[in-house]
Amino acid sequence: MRVLLDPRRPSRPGERVAAGELERLYAPSQRRWVRSNMVTTLDGSAVGSDGRSGSVNTAADGKVFGLLRDHADAVVAGAGTMRDEGYRRVAPTRRSPVPPALVAVTRSGRVPEGLRTPTQGRGEGLLVTCEAAGTDRLSRARSVLGEENVLVCGDARVDLSGAVDALAARGLTRLLLEGGPSLLATALEAGVVDEMAVTVVPTVVGGDFPRIVTGPPLAVPDGVALRPHLLLEESGTLLGLWRVRR
Repeated sequence: MRVLLDPRRPSRPGERVAAGELERLYAPSQRRWVRSNMVTTLDGSAVGSDGRSGSVNTAADGKVFGLLRDHADAVVAGAGTMRDEGYRRVAPTRRSPVPPALVAVTRSGRVPEGLRTPTQGRGEGLLVTCEAAGTDRLSRARSVLGEENVLVCGDARVDLSGAVDALAARGLTRLLLEGGPSLLATALEAGVVDEMAVTVVPTVVGGDFPRIVTGPPLAVPDGVALRPHLLLEESGTLLGLWRVRR
């Protein structure tokens, strides 16, 4: 893997990156940090022809995917994405014997299968939902996951800012948002994302597949502005970090 852009060290384009250096480059800059991670093809698709992001991942993307989870206290994803991608509770990482929690975000309050089955040695499973889920469904979710593992944030829809605060109160301050595209759009609009990790894979799939951010235009004047923080390359795969301008 080689560096194409590192604004902190502008003299290093083309320099090779050792494994230990890669971990340092991806370390969050603050204790409380929300980072998204998405992959896109050259023609802008967030998924492969099978409708799953996993089918367009590359070996280089896999390395960074692991590093990002290494640095996270919790992995956050929409419940629909968890079902589509076959999520399960997270295994221990190289950096910590305590695995990241897996957090499902859902307005409906339905518990994804990946959270239902406790797996020995894996991280806890949490559900973030809102009052609109209804008393019965909230009760069922609590019976499956435990009272303390169902966080109700918001009324008609999930309040992501409140959810980030609620997770931080549990000690989960470094969050990795893995999608899907509609949840990322909501998170960007809510202003809770600090940094976007985006992998561009050297693949074209065609079709009318979702982009890494989908839905109506963001209700943010002139969109969400970002600045480049890092760009790496390996075997044609581009791996970048962009930080949100506050």
